[in-house]
Amino acid sequence: MTDDFERMWADLAPIGRSAASGGYFRQPFLAADAELRAWFVEQAVARGLEVETDGVGNVVAWWGPASGAAGTAVLTGSHLDSVLDGGAYDGPLGVVSALAAVDLLRSRGFVPRRRIGVSVFAEEEGSRFGLACLGSRLATGTMSWADARELRDRDGIALPDALEAAGLGGESLVSLGDVGTFVELHVEQGRDLVDRGAAVGVASEIWPHGRWRFDFTGEANHAGTTRMEDRADPMLTYAMTALAANKQARLAGARATFGRVEVTPNGTNAVPSRVTAWLDARSPSEADLASLVETVSRQGVDRAGRDGTSLEVTAESVSSSVAFDAGLASALAADHEGGDWPVLPTQAGHDAGILSAAGIPSAMLFVRNPTGVSHSPAESAQMSDCLVGVSALADTLERLAR
Repeated sequence: MTDDFERMWADLAPIGRSAASGGYFRQPFLAADAELRAWFVEQAVARGLEVETDGVGNVVAWWGPASGAAGTAVLTGSHLDSVLDGGAYDGPLGVVSALAAVDLLRSRGFVPRRRIGVSVFAEEEGSRFGLACLGSRLATGTMSWADARELRDRDGIALPDALEAAGLGGESLVSLGDVGTFVELHVEQGRDLVDRGAAVGVASEIWPHGRWRFDFTGEANHAGTTRMEDRADPMLTYAMTALAANKQARLAGARATFGRVEVTPNGTNAVPSRVTAWLDARSPSEADLASLVETVSRQGVDRAGRDGTSLEVTAESVSSSVAFDAGLASALAADHEGGDWPVLPTQAGHDAGILSAAGIPSAMLFVRNPTGVSHSPAESAQMSDCLVGVSALADTLERLAR
């Protein structure tokens, strides 16, 4: 198992990696994404798995009886795309671990009575088309193709055109109708397991979260000749709104981040006419999330009135809270050598959340992240913990597929 995992990890390491930062640029439907998908198909075929692909880049590799199975299928896997300048583990760890878990189960002589699928879902991060978990939303039917085809990336490229350029068809989708359980392994994006001294944990829930576009509009003018009192500067309105988001999130025990900003005309010696910024907000409850965004928006509008600017807020992607199947989570966490695995919430969105919301009983396994850093080139996990994760996933799949 160790050799197989390390070999696969070494295969993936250079794909989409920036020589400058060491981070990853694995955006959907571009060259690195295509190389990653081809790598996965090659690995699946080498293992004799039955590969199913669809028109939006989702791939599932099946192991076990196609007919006469003892029950519904068990699906595992994750995603291979990354955020801009992201880390190596977010997504790929779940895919590599799933393949390694299949190898480990075979080495034990295990023969599944239920089909086991290893999945790769497309555009999980939403880094190109602005909607997280696009592939799993389409596969579960929680988003229609009619709505998806209207999506545009930052360069104005429509999703159907991006898919066509990548050699993908668009409308055909993998079938998840026979899937009875989904288990996703993921690197932890925090320090809970470090604090608990545990290598592996099980997810209890996902916080509600979303992305909102804030359009601040003012008046372009000369940076040198325009008196400060004569300006209608949207950058000032944005700056105050970003500070307000930070304060309100701290007060509420929530999360609020302005991580992306576009400025027009983006000149050093010009007062901007427009600032567009995207707020990522997350809270323990949907009511708290709505209150947080409403408060930040109201404070931004109030400031705009004083600055002589205007603010319009548009919700682009909002995901409800997800409570994973409590019975499944407790069953997976219980009765392991060294004691039960800890059960913990997560503030990050995942494909498992989409499948769970679609009615497919789902669970997540987390692998310890020694620094807690994620969505960054500094994201990491120790090889020893990764291998514990593979064993944990194999044990889980064996329980479910008996």
